[in-house]
Amino acid sequence: MRIDILTLFPEMFASPFEYSILKRARENGIVEIVLSNIRDFATNSYRKVDDKPYGGGHGMVMMCQPLFDCVECVQKQSKPGRIILLTPQGKKFDQAKAVELSKEERLLLIAGRYEGFDERIRIGLDAEQISVGDYVLSGGELPAMTIVDSVVRLLPGALGAEESADNDSFGNGLLEYPQYTRPEEFRGMKAPEILLSGDHGKIAQWRKEQSVERTRKYRPDLLEQKNKNLDTGDIQ
Repeated sequence: MRIDILTLFPEMFASPFEYSILKRARENGIVEIVLSNIRDFATNSYRKVDDKPYGGGHGMVMMCQPLFDCVECVQKQSKPGRIILLTPQGKKFDQAKAVELSKEERLLLIAGRYEGFDERIRIGLDAEQISVGDYVLSGGELPAMTIVDSVVRLLPGALGAEESADNDSFGNGLLEYPQYTRPEEFRGMKAPEILLSGDHGKIAQWRKEQSVERTRKYRPDLLEQKNKNLDTGDIQ
């Protein structure tokens, strides 16, 4: 997969992509991450990419020309990719969307800044809009990092054990079961005996029950949605 990130601050991505799963995935050729600076496509001497909104109001709005030119240049570098605007107006990002995006050959993530995009950017690029949550951030760089991390770990070969992604929270629509490691007892708290029994069948059953119970306790909305999918036959 190739992931292009279009941003005004490419230097923000230097550190996050140099560790752990993302670093290994890049080194092993599983994913290529390419950063493009939108400001490089500004045509004015000040490399200006924003301006005051028509009709008045606070803040500045990202201009059409630099972003359109940036997208068009980047798209020519490889097979055209799926364009995504990172914006509060977008559909909320979740595990199902991460799985969907992981099947693409190429993604273009556009990180906005200021008070948002000129509306003609949304219309003209016919881009999908995604939000990582109902809260305000200074720009789309952190959401881009979140999406990249979530998507890349789903790519074949990105994780050490191929089954790990399936067992993660949300991987099957439920929260993950409780995990324990050495020592068997710590400050009076003991690891469940079933996990020490060596009976893999019983352990699997215990983990399934714990996953359902934990979801019922902390995220009952997930369980309701899973039951709804079962009733309608819409299983992901």
